[in-house]
Amino acid sequence: MNFPLKNLSGREQKPRKNGLTMVMDKGMGMDSVKDFLSIAAPYIDFVKLGFGTAAVTPNLREKIALYQDANVPVYFGGTLFEAFLIRNQFDDYLQVIKDYNLQFVEVSDGSITIPHLEKCGYIEKLAKHVTVLSEVGSKDATNIMPPYKWIELMQAELAAGSQYVIAEAREAGNVGIYRDSGEVRQGLVQEILTKLPAERILWEAPQKAQQVYFLQLLGANVNLGNIAPTEVLPLESMRLGLRGDTFHLFLNTEGKTF
Repeated sequence: MNFPLKNLSGREQKPRKNGLTMVMDKGMGMDSVKDFLSIAAPYIDFVKLGFGTAAVTPNLREKIALYQDANVPVYFGGTLFEAFLIRNQFDDYLQVIKDYNLQFVEVSDGSITIPHLEKCGYIEKLAKHVTVLSEVGSKDATNIMPPYKWIELMQAELAAGSQYVIAEAREAGNVGIYRDSGEVRQGLVQEILTKLPAERILWEAPQKAQQVYFLQLLGANVNLGNIAPTEVLPLESMRLGLRGDTFHLFLNTEGKTF
């Protein structure tokens, strides 16, 4: 903080287990990454190299090193995992993870159909080597799961070894836990929270209105993902109550934190 402001939210500092911000890098160049990290590194907990972009990113090792040197873990998008899997190359994928010295992986089935027991088996195998984040929900907007199914899948994946379960939304925020308009499926979210601990869920929330919803629902230390690089500081400002959308959220009538 550059200024001695009182009565801000109780924001956890890095390294943290709650209040995570996951950023999606969809193809930033090296200079852009350096500039980005120069101002945003303290507020980023993970960077995901979106979908399959890691396969076509020049200077991939150097780019990963930039993030890791700034104490920002990197992982490949779950679509890349699925691309290896559908080609029967799971062992090759594991070798790639080791070769690039990644400490995190994302396991998803948003683009292909994987029997859930088999998906949990991959989570269990990968969890022996790295920290696993697994994604629940389809990228197909017509595939709408009932709340009990979301809960069942998330619980099973945590039990299989996932550190966090990711609630699918895509980079646009218009599927999964959202309607195609971007509106939050509030009943679904609230039902999930009756059965799963909020600190183990990372909600993909690329749109500002979605971020505000979760900050209002769960507080400054909610886990949010698929954040655009240009939105990291605006989101951190909202987490602290330093943007109009959340200005009064963390203050009581006497100007003190709740």
